[in-house]
Amino acid sequence: MEVAFELALAAHLETATDWLLARQLGAAVDEPGARVMDLVGVVPSDGVTDRAAITPETIPPLAVEGDVGVGEAVPVADALDCGPERAESVAEHAAEIGFFERGRRGGRTYVRQTARYPDWVDRLVGIENKPDLGRPGDLDFQLRFDAALALFDEVWLATESYVTGAHLNRIPEAVGVWRFDPATGEREVVREASPLAVDEPGVEIRREEPLRTDVAIIDADAKARRRRRIAERAWGKGWRPAGFPGCVNCSATDDGVPECSFHERLIAPGSDCSTDCPGYEAGEVLDVDHEELRDERSPWVRDPSGVVRRQSGLDQF
Repeated sequence: MEVAFELALAAHLETATDWLLARQLGAAVDEPGARVMDLVGVVPSDGVTDRAAITPETIPPLAVEGDVGVGEAVPVADALDCGPERAESVAEHAAEIGFFERGRRGGRTYVRQTARYPDWVDRLVGIENKPDLGRPGDLDFQLRFDAALALFDEVWLATESYVTGAHLNRIPEAVGVWRFDPATGEREVVREASPLAVDEPGVEIRREEPLRTDVAIIDADAKARRRRRIAERAWGKGWRPAGFPGCVNCSATDDGVPECSFHERLIAPGSDCSTDCPGYEAGEVLDVDHEELRDERSPWVRDPSGVVRRQSGLDQF
Protein backbone atom coordinates (compact mmCIF):
# COMPACT_ATOMS: atom_id res chain seq x y z
CA MET A 1 0.00 0.00 0.00
CA GLU A 2 2.89 2.38 0.69
CA VAL A 3 4.06 2.15 -2.93
CA ALA A 4 0.57 3.01 -4.20
CA PHE A 5 0.48 6.02 -1.88
CA GLU A 6 3.92 7.13 -3.05
CA LEU A 7 3.01 6.90 -6.73
CA ALA A 8 -0.25 8.79 -6.20
CA LEU A 9 1.56 11.56 -4.32
CA ALA A 10 4.24 11.82 -7.02
CA ALA A 11 1.56 12.13 -9.71
CA HIS A 12 -0.20 14.83 -7.69
CA LEU A 13 2.98 16.84 -7.06
CA GLU A 14 3.99 16.68 -10.72
CA THR A 15 0.68 18.36 -11.58
CA ALA A 16 0.56 20.78 -8.64
CA THR A 17 4.17 22.04 -8.74
CA ASP A 18 7.00 22.81 -11.17
CA TRP A 19 9.28 20.36 -9.37
CA LEU A 20 11.32 17.62 -10.96
CA LEU A 21 10.43 14.45 -9.02
CA ALA A 22 12.18 11.15 -8.40
CA ARG A 23 11.59 8.20 -6.08
CA GLN A 24 13.91 6.25 -3.82
CA LEU A 25 17.16 8.24 -3.85
CA GLY A 26 20.08 7.93 -1.45
CA ALA A 27 19.94 10.68 1.17
CA ALA A 28 23.12 10.28 3.23
CA VAL A 29 26.69 11.45 2.70
CA ASP A 30 29.17 9.47 4.81
CA GLU A 31 27.35 6.18 4.23
CA PRO A 32 25.27 6.81 1.07
CA GLY A 33 23.09 3.73 1.47
CA ALA A 34 22.21 4.46 5.09
CA ARG A 35 19.18 6.60 4.20
CA VAL A 36 16.86 6.46 1.20
CA MET A 37 14.35 9.25 0.68
CA ASP A 38 10.97 8.10 -0.63
CA LEU A 39 10.37 11.13 -2.83
CA VAL A 40 12.68 13.96 -3.82
CA GLY A 41 11.45 17.18 -5.36
CA VAL A 42 14.03 19.30 -7.15
CA VAL A 43 12.77 22.89 -7.26
CA PRO A 44 14.43 24.35 -10.36
CA SER A 45 16.02 27.76 -10.81
CA ASP A 46 16.07 29.70 -14.07
CA GLY A 47 19.18 27.70 -15.00
CA VAL A 48 17.07 24.59 -15.63
CA THR A 49 16.68 25.59 -19.30
CA ASP A 50 20.45 25.39 -19.73
CA ARG A 51 20.54 22.03 -17.94
CA ALA A 52 17.74 20.65 -20.08
CA ALA A 53 19.63 21.58 -23.25
CA ILE A 54 22.56 19.31 -22.41
CA THR A 55 21.09 15.81 -22.00
CA PRO A 56 18.02 14.01 -20.61
CA GLU A 57 20.32 11.64 -18.73
CA THR A 58 22.20 11.91 -15.47
CA ILE A 59 25.61 13.45 -16.03
CA PRO A 60 28.28 11.36 -14.24
CA PRO A 61 29.22 13.08 -10.96
CA LEU A 62 32.94 12.74 -11.66
CA ALA A 63 32.47 14.56 -14.96
CA VAL A 64 30.67 17.45 -13.25
CA GLU A 65 33.14 17.61 -10.37
CA GLY A 66 36.29 17.16 -12.45
CA ASP A 67 38.80 19.84 -13.40
CA VAL A 68 37.33 20.25 -16.89
CA GLY A 69 36.02 23.42 -18.51
CA VAL A 70 34.75 24.58 -21.88
CA GLY A 71 38.06 26.10 -22.92
CA GLU A 72 41.27 24.19 -23.54
CA ALA A 73 40.96 20.40 -23.47
CA VAL A 74 42.75 18.62 -20.63
CA PRO A 75 44.03 15.05 -20.25
CA VAL A 76 41.46 12.71 -18.72
CA ALA A 77 44.00 11.37 -16.23
CA ASP A 78 44.53 14.89 -14.85
CA ALA A 79 40.90 15.99 -15.06
CA LEU A 80 38.99 13.27 -13.22
CA ASP A 81 39.63 12.23 -9.64
CA CYS A 82 39.70 8.45 -10.05
CA GLY A 83 41.83 5.65 -11.48
CA PRO A 84 42.81 5.62 -15.17
CA GLU A 85 40.33 2.93 -16.29
CA ARG A 86 37.47 4.54 -14.43
CA ALA A 87 38.40 7.96 -15.82
CA GLU A 88 38.33 6.63 -19.40
CA SER A 89 34.93 5.03 -18.79
CA VAL A 90 33.45 8.19 -17.27
CA ALA A 91 34.83 10.35 -20.08
CA GLU A 92 33.43 8.02 -22.71
CA HIS A 93 29.96 8.06 -21.17
CA ALA A 94 30.02 11.83 -20.66
CA ALA A 95 30.88 12.20 -24.36
CA GLU A 96 28.11 9.80 -25.41
CA ILE A 97 25.47 11.87 -23.64
CA GLY A 98 26.84 15.17 -24.94
CA PHE A 99 28.49 16.73 -21.89
CA PHE A 100 32.09 16.14 -22.97
CA GLU A 101 33.90 16.48 -26.24
CA ARG A 102 36.60 13.84 -26.37
CA GLY A 103 39.66 13.28 -28.54
CA ARG A 104 43.16 11.82 -28.51
CA ARG A 105 46.53 13.43 -28.96
CA GLY A 106 49.94 11.90 -28.41
CA GLY A 107 48.37 8.66 -27.19
CA ARG A 108 46.39 10.42 -24.44
CA THR A 109 42.67 11.11 -24.17
CA TYR A 110 41.69 14.77 -23.80
CA VAL A 111 38.30 16.17 -22.82
CA ARG A 112 36.47 19.43 -22.42
CA GLN A 113 32.90 20.33 -21.53
CA THR A 114 30.46 21.17 -24.30
CA ALA A 115 28.79 23.71 -21.97
CA ARG A 116 29.35 25.05 -18.49
CA TYR A 117 27.46 23.05 -15.91
CA PRO A 118 24.61 25.38 -14.89
CA ASP A 119 23.38 26.30 -11.42
CA TRP A 120 19.92 24.86 -12.05
CA VAL A 121 18.72 23.83 -8.57
CA ASP A 122 16.93 26.30 -6.32
CA ARG A 123 15.93 23.90 -3.52
CA LEU A 124 15.76 20.20 -2.70
CA VAL A 125 12.66 18.86 -0.96
CA GLY A 126 12.73 15.48 0.79
CA ILE A 127 9.46 13.61 1.39
CA GLU A 128 9.08 10.59 3.65
CA ASN A 129 5.87 8.66 2.96
CA LYS A 130 4.11 6.89 5.81
CA PRO A 131 0.46 6.40 4.88
CA ASP A 132 -0.37 4.61 8.15
CA LEU A 133 1.05 6.30 11.23
CA GLY A 134 -0.16 3.35 13.27
CA ARG A 135 2.75 1.43 11.75
CA PRO A 136 5.56 3.98 11.88
CA GLY A 137 8.52 1.62 11.54
CA ASP A 138 11.76 3.63 11.70
CA LEU A 139 9.99 6.92 11.05
CA ASP A 140 11.27 8.76 14.14
CA PHE A 141 14.89 7.84 13.43
CA GLN A 142 14.60 8.65 9.72
CA LEU A 143 13.25 12.13 10.31
CA ARG A 144 15.76 12.88 13.08
CA PHE A 145 18.47 11.76 10.65
CA ASP A 146 17.18 14.17 8.00
CA ALA A 147 16.83 17.12 10.38
CA ALA A 148 20.32 16.64 11.85
CA LEU A 149 22.06 16.22 8.49
CA ALA A 150 20.10 19.02 6.76
CA LEU A 151 20.83 17.73 3.27
CA PHE A 152 17.43 18.94 2.02
CA ASP A 153 16.14 22.50 2.23
CA GLU A 154 12.83 21.12 3.49
CA VAL A 155 11.70 17.72 4.75
CA TRP A 156 8.06 16.63 4.79
CA LEU A 157 6.20 13.66 6.20
CA ALA A 158 3.28 12.62 3.99
CA THR A 159 0.55 10.46 5.50
CA GLU A 160 -3.03 9.36 4.92
CA SER A 161 -3.68 9.04 8.67
CA TYR A 162 -5.32 11.60 10.89
CA VAL A 163 -2.43 13.46 12.53
CA THR A 164 -2.61 14.03 16.28
CA GLY A 165 -0.58 16.24 18.58
CA ALA A 166 1.15 13.11 19.86
CA HIS A 167 2.30 12.30 16.32
CA LEU A 168 3.69 15.81 15.86
CA ASN A 169 5.51 15.70 19.16
CA ARG A 170 7.41 12.56 18.14
CA ILE A 171 9.04 14.03 15.05
CA PRO A 172 11.49 16.95 14.73
CA GLU A 173 9.82 20.34 14.83
CA ALA A 174 11.42 21.37 11.52
CA VAL A 175 9.71 18.54 9.62
CA GLY A 176 6.51 19.56 7.86
CA VAL A 177 3.48 17.29 7.62
CA TRP A 178 1.05 16.73 4.77
CA ARG A 179 -2.13 14.72 5.00
CA PHE A 180 -2.73 13.33 1.53
CA ASP A 181 -5.73 11.41 0.17
CA PRO A 182 -4.56 9.33 -2.81
CA ALA A 183 -8.14 8.73 -3.93
CA THR A 184 -9.03 12.41 -4.33
CA GLY A 185 -5.58 13.99 -4.67
CA GLU A 186 -6.31 16.41 -1.84
CA ARG A 187 -3.25 17.53 0.13
CA GLU A 188 -3.59 19.35 3.44
CA VAL A 189 -0.73 21.11 5.20
CA VAL A 190 -0.94 19.97 8.83
CA ARG A 191 2.33 21.66 9.76
CA GLU A 192 4.66 23.80 7.68
CA ALA A 193 8.24 22.67 7.17
CA SER A 194 11.00 24.93 8.46
CA PRO A 195 14.07 25.68 6.31
CA LEU A 196 17.09 23.54 7.16
CA ALA A 197 20.70 24.80 7.27
CA VAL A 198 21.93 23.20 4.05
CA ASP A 199 24.91 25.58 3.76
CA GLU A 200 26.29 24.64 7.16
CA PRO A 201 27.94 21.42 8.43
CA GLY A 202 25.51 18.65 9.37
CA VAL A 203 25.47 15.62 11.63
CA GLU A 204 24.95 12.20 10.03
CA ILE A 205 23.68 9.67 12.55
CA ARG A 206 25.36 6.35 11.87
CA ARG A 207 24.08 4.10 14.64
CA GLU A 208 22.10 4.47 17.83
CA GLU A 209 22.40 2.29 20.91
CA PRO A 210 20.86 2.81 24.37
CA LEU A 211 23.94 4.57 25.77
CA ARG A 212 25.80 5.51 22.60
CA THR A 213 25.16 7.32 19.32
CA ASP A 214 27.76 7.19 16.55
CA VAL A 215 27.77 10.21 14.25
CA ALA A 216 29.83 11.76 11.46
CA ILE A 217 30.25 15.49 11.00
CA ILE A 218 29.61 16.37 7.36
CA ASP A 219 31.11 19.61 6.14
CA ALA A 220 29.23 22.03 3.90
CA ASP A 221 31.26 21.16 0.77
CA ALA A 222 30.48 17.46 1.09
CA LYS A 223 26.80 18.27 1.50
CA ALA A 224 26.87 20.48 -1.58
CA ARG A 225 28.41 17.68 -3.66
CA ARG A 226 25.81 15.19 -2.45
CA ARG A 227 22.98 17.63 -3.13
CA ARG A 228 24.19 18.10 -6.71
CA ARG A 229 24.43 14.34 -7.14
CA ILE A 230 20.89 13.87 -5.81
CA ALA A 231 19.59 16.48 -8.23
CA GLU A 232 21.43 14.89 -11.17
CA ARG A 233 20.16 11.43 -10.26
CA ALA A 234 16.63 12.79 -10.03
CA TRP A 235 17.03 14.37 -13.47
CA GLY A 236 17.95 11.09 -15.09
CA LYS A 237 15.69 8.76 -13.11
CA GLY A 238 12.25 10.29 -12.63
CA TRP A 239 9.53 8.68 -10.53
CA ARG A 240 7.44 6.41 -12.73
CA PRO A 241 7.97 2.62 -12.60
CA ALA A 242 10.14 1.48 -15.48
CA GLY A 243 7.74 -0.97 -17.11
CA PHE A 244 4.38 -2.71 -17.06
CA PRO A 245 3.68 -6.36 -16.27
CA GLY A 246 2.22 -8.65 -18.90
CA CYS A 247 -1.08 -9.15 -17.05
CA VAL A 248 -4.64 -8.52 -18.24
CA ASN A 249 -5.48 -6.94 -14.87
CA CYS A 250 -2.97 -4.15 -15.38
CA SER A 251 -3.92 -0.86 -16.98
CA ALA A 252 -2.36 2.59 -17.13
CA THR A 253 -3.65 5.73 -15.46
CA ASP A 254 -3.62 9.09 -17.21
CA ASP A 255 -0.39 9.75 -15.29
CA GLY A 256 1.28 6.71 -16.88
CA VAL A 257 1.25 4.63 -13.68
CA PRO A 258 0.40 0.88 -13.59
CA GLU A 259 -2.93 0.17 -11.92
CA CYS A 260 -4.17 -3.31 -10.92
CA SER A 261 -7.89 -4.09 -11.16
CA PHE A 262 -7.45 -7.24 -9.04
CA HIS A 263 -5.85 -5.41 -6.10
CA GLU A 264 -7.71 -2.16 -6.91
CA ARG A 265 -4.69 0.10 -6.48
CA LEU A 266 -1.61 1.51 -8.14
CA ILE A 267 1.35 -0.85 -8.32
CA ALA A 268 5.11 -0.90 -8.84
CA PRO A 269 5.67 -3.95 -11.09
CA GLY A 270 9.18 -4.64 -9.81
CA SER A 271 7.96 -5.23 -6.25
CA ASP A 272 4.22 -5.90 -6.53
CA CYS A 273 3.87 -8.20 -9.53
CA SER A 274 4.82 -11.80 -10.28
CA THR A 275 3.32 -14.90 -11.79
CA ASP A 276 2.67 -16.09 -8.22
CA CYS A 277 0.10 -13.33 -7.67
CA PRO A 278 -3.42 -14.83 -7.29
CA GLY A 279 -4.69 -12.20 -9.73
CA TYR A 280 -2.10 -12.88 -12.41
CA GLU A 281 -3.42 -13.65 -15.87
CA ALA A 282 -1.05 -13.49 -18.82
CA GLY A 283 -1.65 -10.63 -21.22
CA GLU A 284 0.08 -8.09 -23.42
CA VAL A 285 2.56 -5.63 -21.95
CA LEU A 286 1.19 -2.10 -22.27
CA ASP A 287 3.25 0.34 -24.30
CA VAL A 288 3.17 3.59 -22.34
CA ASP A 289 5.42 6.48 -23.30
CA HIS A 290 6.72 7.64 -19.91
CA GLU A 291 9.18 10.05 -21.48
CA GLU A 292 6.49 11.93 -23.39
CA LEU A 293 4.49 12.40 -20.19
CA ARG A 294 7.55 13.56 -18.27
CA ASP A 295 8.48 16.00 -21.02
CA GLU A 296 4.98 17.48 -21.00
CA ARG A 297 4.62 17.77 -17.23
CA SER A 298 8.04 18.72 -15.86
CA PRO A 299 11.13 20.84 -16.68
CA TRP A 300 12.84 17.73 -18.07
CA VAL A 301 13.28 17.67 -21.87
CA ARG A 302 13.16 14.40 -23.76
CA ASP A 303 15.05 15.34 -26.92
CA PRO A 304 17.14 18.45 -26.31
CA SER A 305 18.89 20.13 -29.21
CA GLY A 306 22.21 19.49 -27.44
CA VAL A 307 25.17 21.75 -27.00
CA VAL A 308 27.90 19.95 -28.97
CA ARG A 309 28.90 22.51 -31.57
CA ARG A 310 30.60 20.05 -33.91
CA GLN A 311 33.00 17.16 -33.81
CA SER A 312 36.36 18.56 -32.77
CA GLY A 313 39.48 17.59 -34.60
CA LEU A 314 42.61 16.57 -32.78
CA ASP A 315 44.33 19.79 -33.78
CA GLN A 316 41.78 21.69 -31.68
CA PHE A 317 42.76 19.74 -28.62
